[in-house]
Amino acid sequence: MSERVIPIAIDAGTAYGRPQPSYRVELAEVGPGTPMGELLRRYWHPIGLLADATDTPRRVRVLGEDLILFRDKRGRPGLVYPHCAHRGTSLYYGKVEEQGIRCCYHGWLFDVQGRCVEQPCEPNGGRARDKIRQPWYPVLEQYGLIWAYMGPPEKKPVLPRYESLESLGEGEFLEADDSSIGGGGPRIVDCNWLQHYENLVDPFHVVVLHSTFSGTQFVEQLAQMPQVSWDPVELGVQTTQVRQFPDGKIFRRLSQAAIPTLRVVPSPRVGRFGPVESIGWVLPIDDHHFRIYTVGRVQAAGELTRMRSRPDGQRLWEELTEEEHQRFPGDYEAMTGQGKIARHSEEHLATSDRGIVMLRRFLQKQVETVRQGGDPAGVVFDPHAPPVRFNAGNFIED
Repeated sequence: MSERVIPIAIDAGTAYGRPQPSYRVELAEVGPGTPMGELLRRYWHPIGLLADATDTPRRVRVLGEDLILFRDKRGRPGLVYPHCAHRGTSLYYGKVEEQGIRCCYHGWLFDVQGRCVEQPCEPNGGRARDKIRQPWYPVLEQYGLIWAYMGPPEKKPVLPRYESLESLGEGEFLEADDSSIGGGGPRIVDCNWLQHYENLVDPFHVVVLHSTFSGTQFVEQLAQMPQVSWDPVELGVQTTQVRQFPDGKIFRRLSQAAIPTLRVVPSPRVGRFGPVESIGWVLPIDDHHFRIYTVGRVQAAGELTRMRSRPDGQRLWEELTEEEHQRFPGDYEAMTGQGKIARHSEEHLATSDRGIVMLRRFLQKQVETVRQGGDPAGVVFDPHAPPVRFNAGNFIED
């Protein structure tokens, strides 16, 4: 009598043999010469608060480039390549003077536009000093921030103004913040900038991550599942959320992810209705780090900073233990949990991700425009252009 052979079930769907993950290089990488890097270099970016430019040289890293920020004794901000054009030592150790920054090694002095104005070890202070130029970038000051343009000089646009920051109400003034409001964690977030930028068009994570998963991290009204729609607009993608309050009133919340890196998101404090009161700029430090600079209309000093999220509803991110970060995850944990750069090849996008698909297509279109020699969306060369206006805000309807 033959033995009965019982077939062994083969496990399906294990991790064995899975393909090596990959990401959208043309959207994530920001260094010089990369597709996204060249797109982003067609815009002005905030690189610090006004107080960050002083007579003490400051290291900054922007779009994968290491630079030195300083303010000469005449009050002019400067942003230069860190390695001296003479022998290459770092200008981080330089001395800031009336006319610019002086290298510690042999004393060559460069002004805020990189011109070499003194070579003290050379005859007559350097007969050929006019031929030397320390690499530099243009900088401007606006809204309490220092802005840099790092793109082709012949394509330099005007620094935009924004209606929501120009039209101040009674008792309001502008406040600038560098604590990465909206990042959900420390000032410098250790993952790719795109992971936060895409988060702006993902309203459903508010209901899960910020509400049902670990308790209400914002306000109870935002825990209600909204009706969501996305619309392409000139500068990016607009998200509309609609919720009905118990009293029958309709709460309409509009936000926008705008080119190049703007987060136009109204206050999560339901009760403050009207147009958006602050704008944030997601600054890609390099491929694996970003930070957020924010400017907003406030009525009291420190009001903007108090908008930082509190993962457990009470304490700031840095006040929680590692175990508590697991129990009360927020944007920081969700974004960095995707990895230094999200594994786009392993995604399974669903209908709730329509805004992300739209935003990626928008960015891809701008990348192609630049690649073909055109000007991307939002680049303006007219110094008299009106301020940029957004529809974003919290609105209540009967």
